Amino acid sequence: MQSFIRTDQYHYIQEQARTLVNSRSSTNDQDVTSAIKAMTQEKVIDLFHNLTEDQKQMIAQIDQVKDEADALFFLSRLKQYILPFPSITENEIKQLFPKAKKINVPNLEDVSWNQLSYLGWNDPGSLKKYIVTRRNGDLIGLQGSFTPSSQPGICTICHETEDVGMFAITKKGKGPEQTITRGNYICQDSDQCNRNLTDAYSLHQFIDRLQA
Repeated sequence: MQSFIRTDQYHYIQEQARTLVNSRSSTNDQDVTSAIKAMTQEKVIDLFHNLTEDQKQMIAQIDQVKDEADALFFLSRLKQYILPFPSITENEIKQLFPKAKKINVPNLEDVSWNQLSYLGWNDPGSLKKYIVTRRNGDLIGLQGSFTPSSQPGICTICHETEDVGMFAITKKGKGPEQTITRGNYICQDSDQCNRNLTDAYSLHQFIDRLQA
């Protein structure tokens, strides 16, 4: 069977499996349990379009999750079918930022590509943050200033409460001296943000807004 699960979809299923385990441990009412099980199964199947019968049967097995051990076994099977973020080279990354004189690219050998919806890293020395992802099949690089917040907040990308900072991009406006700055609060830790992300649409929306 070919890989067919995006990273954000896997994280969503992981979240639903956790919710299912918690609901089973909090009630002995079989009708309630059956309803939650059916609703959870429907949610995860609806994530996908054009599933093969084998793929659908595999996803549907979430209804068999009763405890943590079942959830771990189920998720470990799904993990084999994650579509990894396409690995890229340091040179490809640098080509995305032609105006940057020096970029401290992270060690790409340490990157877990099958856990990423986007590659992001901080450069504290220059007070910048870099984001690399794919949008409509093309590699996109975003470079912006990054100012960490002194208190936790809700990330615009993953919508979870984490340590965040203001990521902002400044572009030239229509006038010769006019500039436009767009930005929002996102996770300081991009790896944690990726682990939280259960819907790639919010990532794409964030990127589109900054590029507008």
